[in-house]
Amino acid sequence: MNEQQRLDNQRVNSPDKKSAKDYSKYFEAVYIPPSLKDAKKRGKEEVKYHNDFSIQKEFLGMGTGRKFYIRTYGCQMNEHDTEVMAGIFLGLGYEVTDQAEDANVILLNTCAIRENAENKVFGEIGHLKALKREKPDLLIGVCGCMSQEESVVNKILEKHHHIDMIFGTHNIHRLPNILHEAYMSKEMVIEVWSKEGDVIENLPKVRRGNIKAWVNIMYGCDKFCTYCIVPYTRGKERSRRPDDIIQEVRHLAAQGYQEITLLGQNVNAYGKDFDDIQYGLGDLMDEIRKIDIPRVRFTTSHPRDFDDHLIEVLAKGGNLMDHIHLPVQSGSTDVLKIMARKYTREQYLELVRKIKAAIPNVSLTTDIIVGYPNETEEQFEETLSLYREVGYETAYTFIYSPREGTPAAKMTDNVPMAVKKERLQRLNAVVNELSAAAMKKYQDQIVDVLVEGESKNNPDMLAGYTSKSRLVNFKGPKTAIGKIVKVKITDAKTWSLNGEIVEELQQVEVN
Repeated sequence: MNEQQRLDNQRVNSPDKKSAKDYSKYFEAVYIPPSLKDAKKRGKEEVKYHNDFSIQKEFLGMGTGRKFYIRTYGCQMNEHDTEVMAGIFLGLGYEVTDQAEDANVILLNTCAIRENAENKVFGEIGHLKALKREKPDLLIGVCGCMSQEESVVNKILEKHHHIDMIFGTHNIHRLPNILHEAYMSKEMVIEVWSKEGDVIENLPKVRRGNIKAWVNIMYGCDKFCTYCIVPYTRGKERSRRPDDIIQEVRHLAAQGYQEITLLGQNVNAYGKDFDDIQYGLGDLMDEIRKIDIPRVRFTTSHPRDFDDHLIEVLAKGGNLMDHIHLPVQSGSTDVLKIMARKYTREQYLELVRKIKAAIPNVSLTTDIIVGYPNETEEQFEETLSLYREVGYETAYTFIYSPREGTPAAKMTDNVPMAVKKERLQRLNAVVNELSAAAMKKYQDQIVDVLVEGESKNNPDMLAGYTSKSRLVNFKGPKTAIGKIVKVKITDAKTWSLNGEIVEELQQVEVN
């Protein structure tokens, strides 16, 4: 959505009589509400690319003497969005604070993927009401995926009048305008674009740390799995141009970053929306692997888009890591069909076979939902058997919970909660068993560890990750932070490894 489209949309979405009757006093300022109906549409409008982002002169200095605080929920994409918003805040003259009580602007960057995440956000919104009473000039905003949901915005309008701003995932680049409107108006500012926007390059970023970096390569998802709200909150698939991504990765390499992760809601659909070139994730990674950066990862992939060329490129190794997160969600073809995953159990296992044949040492992890509507005991057993057959090293496991607006929310949720919890417990027992078995293989082995900092549980220890994303805690000099060092594993636990550094730091060469 460009600026003219935004203005046109604002006129089209002017509140009708019914809305005005319900919430009229909140519609006097910017009001562009989310629309699930519009979010479902996948138009053929051309996606425009903009490389000329800059903060307008009239907004420069807006943040002088003010501080901002952003609390982030959910996935790596949200973390990356927070990095962009932090960059914009600094460009406006704000200072960052890690204490909400010290902030002049508080943003909650939200996640809509699970009901529990939404409940946490509304709990935080409630807690902030007292702070708003103490500091009437404080601006509080809700952004991210939850903001793209009609039900969420309506709930805030009805019950949380202390919120000043609501904006979505497609218009983060308009943060200066939204802040300006919030300062100038006494009413709630709502600007949520239901249809996806253009691709905006040259956005400022404040990355967390200088060791690992996220690189967004595409936006949105076109898969429409029946349980998932992401296609509605993030819009249709739009890929960044290869040259822009490669330039960003080269810049990160020059800055000394040791690891990058290529991000997308459906990352291996990258390039499928290009109509002028044939260029996919395999092509992109084949170029990035030649850049002098030690580790390259990608997440999250969809099995349906995992093609042979990508496998061929990953098999070249080097700085392309031998860990792949490959969500399966269920081991039953019948449940997968209800989920609209568009692959069968057999097709998924064939993909795993291809990956393992090309990359014998690959580590596979996954996501699984239990208790999906109509899931039988036999179908759940198929998930357990698939887990063992694939030999995952670990998994993120969830009990199904309906998300309003998704097709699954209209299905009869006919699996009792007691059964869901029992199935999750049985699945987690298998996950723990296979994780412990995978970890035992590391006992007495020497592994390369990218050191990220002090251990969370013991400041006298350092912590980092192997190429397969296994957490390692070990004693070592603080000068090792940010480097890749060799560590001998002395104790293999279910979820982490303990070890000891086996070389003097001055002998370490970072490849």
